[in-house]
Amino acid sequence: MRLRNVKNKDDILNSCPYLITNPSTYKGNFAFLFNNNNPIYLEIGMGKGKFLYENALKNKDINYIGIERFDSVLAKAIKKIGTGLPNLKVIRMNALDIDTVFSKEISLIYLNFSDPWPKKRWQNRRLTSPVFLAKYEQIFKDIKRIEMKTDNQNLFIYSLETLSNENYHLSDISFDYHKTHSDIIMSEYEEKFQKEGKNVYHLFAQKK
Repeated sequence: MRLRNVKNKDDILNSCPYLITNPSTYKGNFAFLFNNNNPIYLEIGMGKGKFLYENALKNKDINYIGIERFDSVLAKAIKKIGTGLPNLKVIRMNALDIDTVFSKEISLIYLNFSDPWPKKRWQNRRLTSPVFLAKYEQIFKDIKRIEMKTDNQNLFIYSLETLSNENYHLSDISFDYHKTHSDIIMSEYEEKFQKEGKNVYHLFAQKK
């Protein structure tokens, strides 16, 4: 997928008050950044930010962090989010580096429509691969919780297997999430897929 450049991208990023440019400084101490001890929920691959922002707006007693790898995508998200919220922060970073930024402080991870990396040689890049699940072990605070949505059946089945192999308890498993759930906060991708009538797969994984 080719990413379109965003006009004044650097200005948008440099002037954003909730963009954390030195995240490793707060490793293990993001509570200090938020100035409270509320749970921290992390969205890996926040896209244009709709899901992150609407959750932060609805749940004032939860802190939200979104990470995004690409400058242009993050700039679009910042434009949409606007001035931000006290319980919302964003970081430009590669998900591979999460264990260098966070330590024993994340209460839940959202994986919304992650890249499926369909070829077998790419499987370690999948956000539910053993490589990433090992990194998540380092950043969860206590109980480990992952909520996942995808439109890719193969990635979903792969994730059911890898999470089960790592002793996660799986619940709320759905092969057509919108058929059984309503009044949910959706990302831009999810809204698009719903309008197109595509199935959305969902799971919740938890491990003590």
